[in-house]
Amino acid sequence: MLRVLMVGDIVGRPGRKAVRDLLRNYRKKYNLDLIIANGENAAGGNGLNNTVANELYDSGIDIITMGNHTWDKREILDFIEHDHTLIRPANYPPGTPGRGSVVFSVDNKSKVAVINLSGRVFLSPLDCPFRIADNILAEIKKNTNIIIIDFHAEATSEKIAFGWYMDGRVSAVIGTHTHVQTADERILPYGTGYITDVGMTGPRDSVLGVDKELVIQKFISQMPVRFEVASGAIQFNGIILDICRTTGKTLKIERMNEIVCL
Repeated sequence: MLRVLMVGDIVGRPGRKAVRDLLRNYRKKYNLDLIIANGENAAGGNGLNNTVANELYDSGIDIITMGNHTWDKREILDFIEHDHTLIRPANYPPGTPGRGSVVFSVDNKSKVAVINLSGRVFLSPLDCPFRIADNILAEIKKNTNIIIIDFHAEATSEKIAFGWYMDGRVSAVIGTHTHVQTADERILPYGTGYITDVGMTGPRDSVLGVDKELVIQKFISQMPVRFEVASGAIQFNGIILDICRTTGKTLKIERMNEIVCL
């Protein structure tokens, strides 16, 4: 059995503090073989830079996935081509810097493929994630049948449809982007672990990680407001998957929702 932790979208300094303080202990406590995290909001609440990426790796994260904020920090262009465990949505147009998937060797026994895809409903109209997934799977399945997809999407209908489309073809489809953890984790009939959104690792008393007063001000005034990452209590959201090393099917899925710092 292979045990994988997917950490919900890390938001700013509070989210980084949570993973820095917890992951080393969590790896031992939960006997984790692989840790994946969405890092598209890890640097100041939007985007990722090299310093923050290295901080996440030093905290124990093995693979960083991204999303619609991939290019918010232009510095990412300086290192995304050379960082082979940092992946951005695979359905960006051909020629886009970086890569959309990675095959990672775990303890010299198993290879795990991680794919990052972006939805298109209420987000940028990238290439079709369903068709791109088909193309990627045709190649990746030559290397491994343990495949995890971070589906970074807004609409729950699109995420659920994609989960059904992938059932029995990948080990897990884990939704990211909304920063609100859903309570629908399950194993689909043909062995694919699924959750619509894994949630957020960052400030709990906030609006999706942003200072709540600033967001309220924007809604009331309809004027531009400079958003800032909130402070206070920190939540840790994640999902733990137990995956059969032979079949690639998910055997158990467990949601994590913890308050880690007051």
